[in-house]
Amino acid sequence: MPWLPVKKLRKQVKLLLLLLLLSCAAWLTYLHLGLVRQGRGLRQRLGDGRDGEKLTSVTDGRGVHAVPSTQRAEDSSESREEEQAPEGRDPNMLFPGGARRLPLNFTHQTPPWREEYKGQVNLHVFEDWCGGAVGHLRRNLHFPLFPHTRTTVKKLAVSPKWKNYGLRIFGFIHPARDGDVQFSVASDDNSEFWLSLDESPAAAQLVAFVGKTGSEWTAPGEFTKFSSQVSKPRRLMTSRRYYFELLHKQDDRGSDHVEVGWRAFLPGLKFEVIGSAHISLYTDETALKMDHVAHVPQSPASHVGGPPLQEETSADMLRPDPRDTFFLTPRVEPSSLEDVLEPCAYAPTYVVKDFPIARYQGLQFVYLSFVYPNDYTRLTHMETDNKCFYRESPLYLERFGFYKYMKMDKEEGDGDEEEEVQRRAFLFLSPDDFLDDEDEGEPLDRLEPTEAAPPRSSPPVPAPPTPPGPRDDGTARRSRALSWAARPLPLFLGRAPPPRPAAEQPPRTPGKVYVTRVRPGQRASPRAPAPRAPWPPFPGVFLRPRPLPRVQLRAPPRPPRPHGRRTGGPQVTKLRPPARAQATPGGRESQARTLGPAAPTVDSNSSSEARPVTSFLSLSQVSGPQLPGEGEEEEEGEDDGAPGDEAASEDSEEAAGPALGRWHEDAIDWQRTFSVGAVDFELLRSDWNDLRCNVSGNLQLPEAEAVDVVAQYMERLNARHGGHFALLRIVNVEKRRDSARGSRFLLELELQERGGRRLRLSEYVFLRLPGARVGDADGESPEPAPAASVRPDGRPELCRPLRLAWRQDVMVHFIVPVKNQARWVAQFLADMAALHARTGDSRFSVVLVDFESEDMDVERALRAARLPRYLYLRRTGNFERSAGLQAGVDAVEDASSIVFLCDLHIHFPPNILDAIRKHCVEGRLAFAPVVMRLGCGSSPRDPHGYWEVNGFGLFGIYKSDFDRVGGMNTEEFRDQWGGEDWELLDRVLQAGLEVERLRLRNFFHHYHSKRGMWSARSRKASHPGVGAS
Repeated sequence: MPWLPVKKLRKQVKLLLLLLLLSCAAWLTYLHLGLVRQGRGLRQRLGDGRDGEKLTSVTDGRGVHAVPSTQRAEDSSESREEEQAPEGRDPNMLFPGGARRLPLNFTHQTPPWREEYKGQVNLHVFEDWCGGAVGHLRRNLHFPLFPHTRTTVKKLAVSPKWKNYGLRIFGFIHPARDGDVQFSVASDDNSEFWLSLDESPAAAQLVAFVGKTGSEWTAPGEFTKFSSQVSKPRRLMTSRRYYFELLHKQDDRGSDHVEVGWRAFLPGLKFEVIGSAHISLYTDETALKMDHVAHVPQSPASHVGGPPLQEETSADMLRPDPRDTFFLTPRVEPSSLEDVLEPCAYAPTYVVKDFPIARYQGLQFVYLSFVYPNDYTRLTHMETDNKCFYRESPLYLERFGFYKYMKMDKEEGDGDEEEEVQRRAFLFLSPDDFLDDEDEGEPLDRLEPTEAAPPRSSPPVPAPPTPPGPRDDGTARRSRALSWAARPLPLFLGRAPPPRPAAEQPPRTPGKVYVTRVRPGQRASPRAPAPRAPWPPFPGVFLRPRPLPRVQLRAPPRPPRPHGRRTGGPQVTKLRPPARAQATPGGRESQARTLGPAAPTVDSNSSSEARPVTSFLSLSQVSGPQLPGEGEEEEEGEDDGAPGDEAASEDSEEAAGPALGRWHEDAIDWQRTFSVGAVDFELLRSDWNDLRCNVSGNLQLPEAEAVDVVAQYMERLNARHGGHFALLRIVNVEKRRDSARGSRFLLELELQERGGRRLRLSEYVFLRLPGARVGDADGESPEPAPAASVRPDGRPELCRPLRLAWRQDVMVHFIVPVKNQARWVAQFLADMAALHARTGDSRFSVVLVDFESEDMDVERALRAARLPRYLYLRRTGNFERSAGLQAGVDAVEDASSIVFLCDLHIHFPPNILDAIRKHCVEGRLAFAPVVMRLGCGSSPRDPHGYWEVNGFGLFGIYKSDFDRVGGMNTEEFRDQWGGEDWELLDRVLQAGLEVERLRLRNFFHHYHSKRGMWSARSRKASHPGVGAS
């Protein structure tokens, strides 16, 4: 055994330990450098940041990582950084089921990078989109592939000084040095900063953000306002570049800005905006057209390609309905239905053929159809702000609501509540509910409610004037005071005070103002004892104004409602004390001088005879400072008053001290119940084209009427085919009413054959009124109209209208003029291709008329789209909608096909082709569906907007009929659009065609701005309300 120098080792133990530590450090350094060369590194996880602040994750607990599977957990970047879920969703629901991933179309391969890309980054602008949250930007139809503008920016601090826009800034960050770096984002309104683990967009992670709801914002350079603004420290290397993405959303308020700062992870350092020396482009887009989108990166920040989550919608129209997919059911052959009903001539009286109508007057000759069952096209989710459906004044609804449709239940001992309602009803009546007698009169100070009058259950009907007589003779007389008219009361079914008999009426003193206070709890007349007064004590003011033909009573603010006596509040200092309530007329006049006039100002040109007006005023209204024109009445009555009384009154009130408890808080009756009857506001609507209300849906057909017509048809059908068909359900019934000759119905029924196959019946029938006989309007009927058969019960009978059958196999051509609308053309072609794939219907074509678009190759896009048929037409010059539509129709060769004059910004429902074919009949019907215009920031999945009741720009008609009416007016509307649809409607109606007008479910017009639209010169003033764009 070799000898060890134990004594020397003991003496040099400290040096040996130091040598061991140095060796370990050198070994660890060697390992770290080796890992760095492989893209990894050893780094201690830091739990605390600068100034002792804990660095917490900016996202929720369970994150989603778009990281390549080959990367390990010990990556030098923040590999455990958690990804924030999209706006408004549960973080765990980005990928339902936790770890299961949706097939997102992320970009893994980046385009080649060049050194000249340094100094700027890509900037995509999405204009005219409301909302302040980044989630609102993601709901944009064109995000992220089709921005409104593509440009670049030289630093990560942008402020366009604009409103309602969204930004997507992306590119690469080049670190200035190796080490840990913290990022922070500041913006007004919300923003998100995403950073990749490397140069791949698929590995981007959310590291910092400002807000999620749209209400959060920061001042410029305010990098530490929210905890989510500052990221965790991330290890960056100068030898690599890192993909980043910055999303920003700005609404219409505030000082718009967004900036990203960074700092080394060292104490005391401040954030600095990332400048041009450390950024570079993702790719160069200067030579690319707007329809070239293959280069646009798709990252977890944009998450394009994943299927949408099923969210609960607020619009009833979006819920499933059999109408939406009924067109997929095989149709019963029309030839087998020809003999079911006898033929009859069809010539409705509302057709205005050859009738001279003025320009744009055709809107008044368009009628609406009734629909059964309810298709829920009424925009009930928009009625919070727009209640036009209820036919009530908005001011009235704001003040009184819908309480007039309710009758409060009366309980025992609840008489005061009913009397309060009666008094309130009397307070808010209009002057038309009173009768005014010019022959008789009485001073209004005698109209105090008394306890002698028995309670009445209904309003008293005034009787003709009779000679004065005793009170108990049972004869009522009309006074000059305002009394109740014999008509239904508009509010709360209240009643007015009964008129005084003539025996109690002293002589009238014209031209005076009498003011009376009803003393609480005291009888007004000792001659008429009664167990209970019909009215509780109410401090009112009775006025006789100067000559006035009619006075509009204004409803005063509702006073507090106590459960006991009503007395004046402490704030009223000029009212008489109760002890002076039985004052003489002179005393009343002095009180009137004190209070001032409470009646409205009287016109000097009014009638010379005074008319009495009764008005209850709350105590807050008769206080001195609130009365206008007070000095004027004081001058009129200064000789009749007693100034000493007024001084004495004030002294007595001061001596009495402040009145405590004179007003009580309103008591809430949680046990109040009411009675109400079923109300159907649809009965108040007519079939006239309602241009006033744009949230009401299609007119509703009564169920009994629809079932009766279907029962008659099924009876005839089974009689003809021996019970071969059985009715499964009524899918759709549409009625066009003609009160003179009968009503036209479109029946859509789901039938079942005897063999078990389900079929679709969709036919027009005519419910002919008894005795209504008319020849065909054009005299071209292939067979004479038979005599109207008479049913034993005299009811209308069904028949088959001649030349009113629609074709299921007719070709439909969508005519669309375009110019420099690349993102909308791409969206339109994608929607048309999806329509073809979903329906399998190849009997339609798309005709695009291109006015020299420069932002995309429209013809190449048409060839690339998966459409059954298409036609490309190229025109020169400025955009002209009328000329473009006419050119598209002229290119259609088949005159027996349907042309649908269309717009570019339309979202079509799946049954659009079937709806156009059903409502277009050659020589008879044209179709103008009503489209729902979406508001700013709204989408088809969350529709907020209104029905375009004025617009007729979306119009379907047979080409032969279009040529017969003269086509588009290309001369008058050469340099403008707006009004050309109304002008075409006039000529269509004059040609004898009906125009079917229906609101289609899920038929939307996308919101878009007209700023810089079509790149055309400024157009002339256009007519409002058209649906041309």
